[in-house]
Amino acid sequence: MIYDFAASALATLLVTLDPPALAPVFLSITRGMSRAERWQTGLRASLIAFGILAAFALIGEATLKLLGIGLPAFRIAGGILLFYIAFEMVFEHRNDRKQNTVDQAITKDHIKNVAAFPLAIPLMAGPGAITATILLASKAQSDYMQLSVLLVLIAFCVGCCLAVFAAAERVSVLLGVTGNIVLSRLLGVVLAGLAVQFIINGLSILLNVKF
Repeated sequence: MIYDFAASALATLLVTLDPPALAPVFLSITRGMSRAERWQTGLRASLIAFGILAAFALIGEATLKLLGIGLPAFRIAGGILLFYIAFEMVFEHRNDRKQNTVDQAITKDHIKNVAAFPLAIPLMAGPGAITATILLASKAQSDYMQLSVLLVLIAFCVGCCLAVFAAAERVSVLLGVTGNIVLSRLLGVVLAGLAVQFIINGLSILLNVKF
């Protein structure tokens, strides 16, 4: 049971955070920075993103209850949102949107703030990652072992992003244009399947049937 949860959570988080796709965006955000400055920016962004996702993993469900939103409704809404992100990834709209966000942020904010915005929010801890985290935490329910595993996996996935930041130049050159396109579309298809499963789970609870 714990292994199935861990495998599902790891796949979901890796796809929604999408570390390889952050490499070219990170290079664009940190244009003109030294290697040390890039490392500091990536580390700060990773810590902020982990804090946000961990908070939603721990109190996200309670926040939903406070707002009067049921978990089945959030599963369905979250699944639709994740499917939309998957659609963007498959048809190459997501990177264009990310790049537009980056360009706007650089013109409006000083370079020292880009670690928080747009790198940590919304490029890392964005709507898709937050939605996936809450859904996974709700799946864990009150099982502290599964919640602990989820937090560890969040840290691991954020760590993967940090590793990509540290090797951004090499990763971008290694994958190339074709590699980035193929990887993004492949991850998009995987995410689409996970999104549909979230919707099915929400509907099954509402209809009290098993699919």
